Amino acid sequence: MSDKFLTLSEFNLEGGFLGFVGKKPRKMKYLSLAISSGSVLVRLPKKLRVALSSSLEIGEQINIYGISKLNRHKGTIKLKARQVTKIADRSHLDQDLPPQPPAKIMVCQKAGCMKRGGKGLLSELEQTLCDRGLLDKVTIEHTSCQKRCSSAPNCILMLGKKKYKKNCPQAIASLLEQYLTTEE
Repeated sequence: MSDKFLTLSEFNLEGGFLGFVGKKPRKMKYLSLAISSGSVLVRLPKKLRVALSSSLEIGEQINIYGISKLNRHKGTIKLKARQVTKIADRSHLDQDLPPQPPAKIMVCQKAGCMKRGGKGLLSELEQTLCDRGLLDKVTIEHTSCQKRCSSAPNCILMLGKKKYKKNCPQAIASLLEQYLTTEE
């Protein structure tokens, strides 16, 4: 029996605090954050809810570190915060940061992987990336055997120094969107 949620990766978001959100007035389960591509809801653990309710002001710049999980059935990503910090004026620090390495997807092109769905995976991956406008921002590299033939078709997503293996095209596109929004 598999879990409903698949842990994808850690995230580090920076943006403006928009307020707390919850179904009941005094139950602030989520924090609303304004980022460059819109606004996101991040779930807060109970320990952070009490501490942040009195210290954050709307419009304040904050940094959120946490974990993202993929709902396998719905295809949605859930963000859960581990740490929330206020940001001081850091405009002078941004100039010294080196650019992040480009994202790369390595797809196995050996006969075993191709027979087990490699062609379909590659075409579905290209279609998903094209639909989201990410095809020109990532390089797809055709490789030889990746020595994981038992779990074919094989595809590895490289984001900087991190490797993500055995992901569906929708999860890969979501990870790329997160990576590229933090890069800009």
